Amino acid sequence: MNRIDGRRADQLRPVFLERHFQMHPAGSAIIEVGNTKVICAATVEDKVPPFLKGTGTGWITAEYSMLPGSTMPRSIRDRGGKINGRNTEIQRLIGRALRSVTDLTKIGERTITIDCDVLQADGGTRTASITGAFVALVEACNTIYEEGNIFPVTDFVAAISAGISPSGEKILDLNYSEDYETLADCNVVKTGAGEFVEIQITGEKKSFSRADLNDILDLAEKGIDELFDIQKDALKELVWRVGQIS
Repeated sequence: MNRIDGRRADQLRPVFLERHFQMHPAGSAIIEVGNTKVICAATVEDKVPPFLKGTGTGWITAEYSMLPGSTMPRSIRDRGGKINGRNTEIQRLIGRALRSVTDLTKIGERTITIDCDVLQADGGTRTASITGAFVALVEACNTIYEEGNIFPVTDFVAAISAGISPSGEKILDLNYSEDYETLADCNVVKTGAGEFVEIQITGEKKSFSRADLNDILDLAEKGIDELFDIQKDALKELVWRVGQIS
């Protein structure tokens, strides 16, 4: 199969990931996956939702939005507290992914909010958001970490898409045009320990077999393992903190 950008079936788009992108948040990162670009900012607040008050446990939540110029035609902003269904689904996914690798008892009664704002969309915005948000989370946790304690982030987490092309070939990291044409597409979230947080797969134009699913997951795991290396490179001197016991 000849992909529109000349990539192999199992090849990621070029990925650029840089932390400390903004000066004000406790943690921040920009991630570029091909033409998709997302800013991820982590803010720490000394408060928790009512159901966690007095428990000594913190919380991680996420907000996701696509800026008006990120798509053609123009994306409409969420207004007046009304968030469209797609954005709600994605920000909940980001929150679940980050909480899966964080010991919330180690951040105290604090809330870490990760804002993921899509500057430019060309497929894979939710998976790019998760991958970039993890880096922002580690940076934010480092600002509240006290030496000798257990670091709150216990493992890596990243995400990627994969699917079945119109010709039936399994392909990794779909851009928008590939996602639009795909027979089945899948978003996979996985931890560094090799465990899955979420698998979202849909037969867009036809059903798929168990063998197809296995092939797609194998492909996604390969891509996510490569993303872990990119996250580690972006974190630099903070990388050893992840999973640190004391």
